[in-house]
Amino acid sequence: MKYKYILPIIASSLMVLASCDDNLMEWGKDPEHGEVTGAELPLELVEKISRYEPLKTYTDFTLGNGIGISLYMTDETYRKIVNENFDEVTPGYEMKHGAMVNAKGEINFANVDAFIAATKSAGLKVFGHTLVWHSNQNASYLNSIIAPTVIPGSSGTNTLDVAGLKSGTFANWARNNPGKGISIAANEGLATGSQAIKLESSATSSAPYNLQLTSPDVSIVSGHNYEISFYIKSDVTGKGRISFNGSLTNQYPYKDWFSTGGSWTEAFATTSAWQQVKIKLAPGDFVSGSTNFKFNIDLGYLPNVTYLIDVNTIAVVDLDAATAVTNLVTNGNFNTDISGWSKYNGANDALSAAGASDAYEGNGAMKVVNATSDAANQWKTQIHADFTSMMTSGKEYTISFMIRSEATGSVRCSTTGTTAHYQGDQATSPTWKLIEWKFTGNGTETGLNFDLGGTAGTYYIDNVSVTDGSSGGGPTAPVTIDKTDAEKTKIIGDAMEDWISKMMTHYKTSVFAWDVVNEPMKEDGTLRNGTEGDTASDYFSWIKYLGKDYAVIAFKLARQYGNATDKLFINDYNLESRLDKCDGLIQYVEYIESQGGKVDGIGTQMHIGLTTDKEKIAQMFQKLAATGKLIKISELDVRLGTNAPTVAQQASQAEMYQYVVDMYKKYIPAAQQYGITVWGVSDNSKEHEFWLPDESPNLWDANYVRKHAYKGTADGLAGKDVSKDFSGELVK
Repeated sequence: MKYKYILPIIASSLMVLASCDDNLMEWGKDPEHGEVTGAELPLELVEKISRYEPLKTYTDFTLGNGIGISLYMTDETYRKIVNENFDEVTPGYEMKHGAMVNAKGEINFANVDAFIAATKSAGLKVFGHTLVWHSNQNASYLNSIIAPTVIPGSSGTNTLDVAGLKSGTFANWARNNPGKGISIAANEGLATGSQAIKLESSATSSAPYNLQLTSPDVSIVSGHNYEISFYIKSDVTGKGRISFNGSLTNQYPYKDWFSTGGSWTEAFATTSAWQQVKIKLAPGDFVSGSTNFKFNIDLGYLPNVTYLIDVNTIAVVDLDAATAVTNLVTNGNFNTDISGWSKYNGANDALSAAGASDAYEGNGAMKVVNATSDAANQWKTQIHADFTSMMTSGKEYTISFMIRSEATGSVRCSTTGTTAHYQGDQATSPTWKLIEWKFTGNGTETGLNFDLGGTAGTYYIDNVSVTDGSSGGGPTAPVTIDKTDAEKTKIIGDAMEDWISKMMTHYKTSVFAWDVVNEPMKEDGTLRNGTEGDTASDYFSWIKYLGKDYAVIAFKLARQYGNATDKLFINDYNLESRLDKCDGLIQYVEYIESQGGKVDGIGTQMHIGLTTDKEKIAQMFQKLAATGKLIKISELDVRLGTNAPTVAQQASQAEMYQYVVDMYKKYIPAAQQYGITVWGVSDNSKEHEFWLPDESPNLWDANYVRKHAYKGTADGLAGKDVSKDFSGELVK
């Protein structure tokens, strides 16, 4: 039952439902008739149905309705039907994670608060739906908090030759004192698949130089500042230092790697977590006239320690070389403002400055908002900067920048001028990404464009550089650090607690029953595991990171932060058609409770049709009753496969609604009857833009007139044909 908007937001105008009958189509457009509703019922039956009391009159248990908040708040006819006929309402979409949580994980309660105030004044209860589901999540936010960490590279030019490390030959590098061994280990670096230098101290290692790796010569420029850096970790607590061969006034400066102040210390420590060693060298640290130097990584202090140094992060950066690089765009770092950049195309608020919290590095970034997606016209949201000078024909240029988007997105660069260049579309995500584009200039280029109209979303851009490479290399690449499985489990567990705790606390005095876990089972009765392959943008599988106990955690949190008397449900669909799925759900409830969670009730959705096996419906209720739990029909509707049903189809629908109610009352003991929630009010197209379009599954027709199904439901609730008690003449 994967559906994004179960009950949609009200449309600005009624959608005319299509029909093969031209006359029906024209009739449906006539404002005097309203929407197409199918064949008209016999007048005597219409008269009977019109004389029924509101539905809630006929039952002692809770009678609920699944509704759209916006429709309830804005449509008086719809609201009146809900208020008169039901005891409880379940918001179809608006209380879900995807509706309430923004890109920063913040919860917006305003919409639901206003709705609860309105329903409370009407005497209605609200059923909370739903806390933990694999669908309708703000998946972009949840994926962003477990995305790899991107650490900015140094802003200068890397002058260290690492080719010998990347090839595994150690060309130009010296393993002077190799201990147990100095080698290159594949797939052991910071990022998945990256290389690391593996250095192992011997059993007798006791001095720093007992395990030593020496760099190639590093060329230096007089008067420039340099920075040596790399990421390192060890299998047990270790110890190391940096020393130098010639060219420095002090060969053993032991500069403090975790302080920007250049403090002096004896050595640095290592642990099992990756950490960065960073040492700055000022012009005064070098012997006058020096043109190069070498450095040693000394790790022999302690015996039997294995160290890993990420190959992609070891660098010697000329911190002053960046000032010599000619960038053809001004203000590419956006540290104070976005001057020099303008909106060529897009909404008025498409371009703005972002603060330090949204920057890749520094004090700011450029923020671009694209409201609509148009994959064929990326230029419709376009941000521009003029080049400081025109490009030269035949010269190679590199455009580089960092970018991230609050959800999955797309970016393309282009140039202005007589003959433009167009980059291929580049995917973006909530993780910062370095994008480089190389091309040969034609001599007519006058400026750079960021074309962001392809995919709607919010984008952040930083560190924009347009260079011809004539003044040396660019900055070192950023470092991407993948989170471990344990880290992801912790982060997602914290996110679940944040969400559930805030929802339960905020609505502690207004919502007293909840779907805590929704749709945990696969069709064969086994538990979903997060590998089902759904790629929808709102899909996020909590179980993938928290394991089988994700529901245990959810129920414990809901109980911890809610009221002791709150009714907490688990909910799923197709339990009436797949009895093995029903059995699996019951077994999972037993597991949850064996692990300390407390499940008060089981919800069976019952999105059914006329051909649903009635015997299986009865068997399902018997199985659910045997659990001793509260049982709720949570999302009942009976589809007909058409938006213009015949009289016979409407009669069959009424009979099916009545049968379901009869079987619920027959097999579920009164003490276990939480109630029945009918999913949706009417067949009006406003309710079926996303959920069951071109259908007629509800108790009121498209014009809010009671259907035959209304009578069937009322008779089921009352346990008799209510109309038999009517007195007076009926129209014949």
